[in-house]
Order: sequence, then structure tokens, then C-alpha cells
Amino acid sequence: MTLEILTSDSLGPVRHGFFTRRGGASSGIFSGLNCGTGSSDQAEVVSINRNRVAEAMDVLPDDLIAVYQAHTADAVTVDAPIIGNKPRADAMVTAAPGLALSILTADCQPVLFSDPEAGVIGAAHAGWRGALEGVLEATLDAMEALGAARANTSAAIGPSISQGAYEVGPEFLDAFLAQDPDNTRFFANGKDDRMQFDLPAYGLHRLRSAGIGHAEWIRHCTYSDADRFYSYRRATHAGEADYGRLISVIRL
Repeated sequence: MTLEILTSDSLGPVRHGFFTRRGGASSGIFSGLNCGTGSSDQAEVVSINRNRVAEAMDVLPDDLIAVYQAHTADAVTVDAPIIGNKPRADAMVTAAPGLALSILTADCQPVLFSDPEAGVIGAAHAGWRGALEGVLEATLDAMEALGAARANTSAAIGPSISQGAYEVGPEFLDAFLAQDPDNTRFFANGKDDRMQFDLPAYGLHRLRSAGIGHAEWIRHCTYSDADRFYSYRRATHAGEADYGRLISVIRL
């Protein structure tokens, strides 16, 4: 099956893609394009999937750059393929042609950044914790250090869990209110003491408040579309032992 790659017009001429699960070699609960090296899927099959992504992005497999994602607000600058252990971070930036920055997600926000005038790109993994702690702003800071300008930078949020599928408890709400009481706008009432959190809206708010030139969510919910997307929360609700990881990539 041909790979399915979603794109955003806001990223302009810069080559990028939010890959769905379609077109991969994995089977069973991972069926499709599982690119998660940290999953319990067969390592050789994940490697096949990642190689297909590299080919689709027209880069060598070693030039498909990844980090060890840990829900942090850390961003690293990359100027060459990473040899050995991956740095622990949740965002990357580069001004090096031929390198493709990749982010893995399964409900969290994959965010791709581009300042085409400066020739600087970025990619961030922004779950609720990373977004709350500032990973999106850290990505913009790191891009600026390479010569990018926030006013000239666009960002696109890829497939993420939507508000209707993201039920959270009162302690979750408390963490956001402790930072800013106005964060109540990103929560809707749910059943009993539960709330529904709007992760993409919160990501857009953080990007726009940081002074980015343009930001958008491409409006695909990972939880609600099992044929196209992996979802950690959906897998948990179904009692599955593990889950696949989607890949999002941008390159100069």
C-alpha cells in the first residue's frame, strides 16, 4: 500500500509530511507504518517502515534524525546525523540541507516549524506536559539562534487527540490553572468531576502567544480514526498491550 502523507500549505515550499499508519509493513496491533523503535514491534519491521519514510522524504536512512523523547521542554540543534545514543529532548532544529527531523507521536502533538527565508526548520513533540513546560517556545528560541525570525516562522500541528476524546481529571486541570488561571478556556465539562482538554487549541495558544507568524492545526484526531492513526489512549481503552507510533518529518 502507498504511504499516506498529510501536509500543510502553511509550511510552504519546505518538504514535510505527517505520515498516517497506512502503507507500512507492521502487523497485528501495530498494523501499518509503525515507526516506534521503542515499541515491542519487531525491530526489523520498524526499520523497514522508517526506511520507507526516509525514501519518501528523499533522504538516506541515517539522515532521518530522531531524539529520545521524554516529555521535556528541551530542544537540540542538529547539524549532522546522530551517531550512537540519541540526545534526550523533545524538539530539534536545523539549518542543514539534507537532514530530515522526525517526531513520533500517538496522541501528542507533532509540530513542524519552518522559516523558509532563513532556511531554518524545527520539529517538536508536544504532549500536555511538554507544551505546559514550554517545548514550543524552546523550539522557536533554538530556531532564532540559527537565524530564524518568529514573525517569518510558520508551524503546523499534525494529527493529535481532540478535545472530545481527551478526558482528564481535576488534578490535570489544577496543573494548568497553577500556571495561568485563563487556561480554563481549554477545558470543557465532562462526566462527574472529569474535564475534556483541548490539546491542539492549547498548542496554538502557546505558539501565537510566543509571536509566531502563523500556526494551524491540520484537524485530524488520532483517537477517532483507527484506520489512519495510532492512539495511545485508544489502545489503553481497548486493553491492548502496546501501540504504534506515527512519524512526522520536515527537511530542507
